[in-house]
Amino acid sequence: MSHISPDPEPERSSGLEPGGGVPPGETPPAESSLPEAGPRETHNPPKGWSKAPMAVILVVVVLIAAFFLAYALALIL
Repeated sequence: MSHISPDPEPERSSGLEPGGGVPPGETPPAESSLPEAGPRETHNPPKGWSKAPMAVILVVVVLIAAFFLAYALALIL
């Protein structure tokens, strides 16, 4: 297994100033991707949230909003 360094070689990259800087108007060298980024992900379901967790979250949000509304009304009256 061979690993490729993602760093550019200054002697082979055009447009680099001494020290690795890039002059104004010049595009810096692009990053290369890592050839061995990890295993292919096959277990992630393509769909979004299921209905039960989303319903629970919405109920909790509505209860918290109702509590603050009742608290605000109690303070006003």
